[in-house]
Amino acid sequence: MTKITAGLGTLLTLALLSNAGCAVTAAEPTKADGSTTVASAQATASEPAAACAAQAQAMSLKQQAGQLVMVGVSGSLDAAERKAITASKAGSVILMGNNYGGVKRVAKLTASIQKLGDGQLLIATDQEGGLVQRLRGAGFVNLPSAAQQAKLSDAALTAKVTTLGKSMASAGVLLDLAPVADVVPASNRAANRPVARLGRGYGSDPGVVSAKVAAFRAGLKAAGVAAAVKHFPGLGAVKGNTDFVAKVKDTTTTADSALLQPFRDAAADDVDAVMISSAIYTRIDAKNPALFSAKAIGLLRGWGYDGVVISDDLGVAVAVAQVPAKQRAYRFVLAGGDIAITVNPRLATAFTSGVVAKAKTNPAFAAKVTAAVARVLRLKQSLGLVTCS
Repeated sequence: MTKITAGLGTLLTLALLSNAGCAVTAAEPTKADGSTTVASAQATASEPAAACAAQAQAMSLKQQAGQLVMVGVSGSLDAAERKAITASKAGSVILMGNNYGGVKRVAKLTASIQKLGDGQLLIATDQEGGLVQRLRGAGFVNLPSAAQQAKLSDAALTAKVTTLGKSMASAGVLLDLAPVADVVPASNRAANRPVARLGRGYGSDPGVVSAKVAAFRAGLKAAGVAAAVKHFPGLGAVKGNTDFVAKVKDTTTTADSALLQPFRDAAADDVDAVMISSAIYTRIDAKNPALFSAKAIGLLRGWGYDGVVISDDLGVAVAVAQVPAKQRAYRFVLAGGDIAITVNPRLATAFTSGVVAKAKTNPAFAAKVTAAVARVLRLKQSLGLVTCS
């Protein structure tokens, strides 16, 4: 998410959830020396995935579609937001606006949200630092911008983010749509609106950016909070902001571009989630925005990444305004995505109904839906929100 808003009221989710996880495991065969064989370790690791796949398969189509939608909440969970979450059977919520109420106030809000989803909703927000940190007030550390974070040692950054992550977990927010992994070429700093001008990036050196992204992620992980690196394939080489401008194009990035290093490194390290941008990458897929592009998302999957792929906003972003609401989530999942964000809660049922309608008539797409749900359930299980069995 790149939109920055102020004074939109209170936000967010859930009272302290367990981060112990609930993976389905079995006793591991051991060798004579007591160590676990590689094959048995891999088999044990695959069991939670198989259990989540089975659980996804057992869901109704409407339940599956709901798991693939993240609904915006901006304020104190009003009637329209409640209806959107329940009617769409949404599996996730994103807290928008800026919340200055502190940890206790946010925890009350997230507890109310969780009651709508039997305690199994994945609650997220944008907590990058600097201008983009939705959660503020007593108990929340005030992070500097990514541009300032880049001046810290990796250890110092991890320590700061660990403190932040603990407060997020206490407030019931278990997914941070951060850090920004976009590399801004030095020649584009002055023109780059979504990242450089707002101090949201770690710089122009792919290696440095990758290291800071890893340090930020390590802090969240230590606190039991998941990370979604963004905005793949990167917004560093663009000029316009996709929240406010249509057909923003990157004419620089290629499938083997050095600008992709932070994303490639995060994927290799099994990052919890990757957010896909709504810009068009002419040297990857000139016809489609990345979040509707099987080529762009396929590039990420081609690296062996099988974690959750989440969209940038598909609700109010100008970049997708010309696409009918019922097609947005469907097209994202068709391209290989898993969770479609709509910060406009009123579009949630259109998102799910579009997915359901296509899955009913297209078995291949229905299979994609089930696979996407399985990935979402695996993430939720790792955070202690569900038990796949």
